[in-house]
Amino acid sequence: MTAGQPLDILMPFYGEIGLMQEAVRSILAQDHEGWRLTVVDDGTPGPVAEWFGSLDDERVTYLRNETNLGANANYRKALGLAQGSHVVMMGADDVMLPGYVRSVLAVLEQYPEASVVQPGVEVVDEDGRVSRPLGDLVKRRLQPKGAAPVAMAGEALAASLLLGNWTYFPSLCWRTDVIRRIGFRPDFHVVQDLALLMDIVLDGGVLVFAPEVAFQYRRHRSSDSSLKSVTGYRFAEEAALFGVMADACRDRGWPRAARAARLHLTSRLHAVGMVPRALQAGQHAPARALLRHAFAIPA
Repeated sequence: MTAGQPLDILMPFYGEIGLMQEAVRSILAQDHEGWRLTVVDDGTPGPVAEWFGSLDDERVTYLRNETNLGANANYRKALGLAQGSHVVMMGADDVMLPGYVRSVLAVLEQYPEASVVQPGVEVVDEDGRVSRPLGDLVKRRLQPKGAAPVAMAGEALAASLLLGNWTYFPSLCWRTDVIRRIGFRPDFHVVQDLALLMDIVLDGGVLVFAPEVAFQYRRHRSSDSSLKSVTGYRFAEEAALFGVMADACRDRGWPRAARAARLHLTSRLHAVGMVPRALQAGQHAPARALLRHAFAIPA
């Protein structure tokens, strides 16, 4: 972390105003003042600008797009606004616990080579109650073990992430120059986080996992990612990404990571788990697509 520079927190936003306000308040409540927040509103209806005007905090900047860009393009726009050496792309329905900034800055001081920092995360539901869905229990099992931060890189990190992406994108702190140079792949809209992480790993980047819980990730059934899981859209993207990464890891001489990408075991298990929800919703064609993904049946 460059001395004296605040941590840039970027919040691309379109959606439920109340949750966004809770997210912003959690940043205002940080026990370390070294942060700066920029909210990029993609055209949410309602008195959003007036609310931000009432905050009267020079560390908070609110911008509103003239036209709706869509989630991926708005993320790219927000990323272009980062000014500091490190940046967080926070979800507008998530919560920073009071020690987030302090904890992440301490990790960056200990590991200045880190391209990405993953702090400890607890999952909450729509009402803010701590929740432990099966998928998040699996994520926890896949995360590095131990009470101290651990740095990972190379094939070991690639194979770990391709076995199951145990990170939480809105909680991650990135080196600005790295994330900006590599950027989001424009052809991915649901799994762009894993695509970006893998591109950074392939570029030689280092991820530090710091187990101290500093962030609350909100998991709710109506989320964009959840809805696209039921329809099978998510898994079509995952299949495409795993194919790209299997080739990239093979070419890099990382056979274990390439095998993890080809198998994408946790992705297949996730697809199986979504089949009952698809059938319950009467979505029989998506249910068949989920089964094809789970059992690698050609389309």
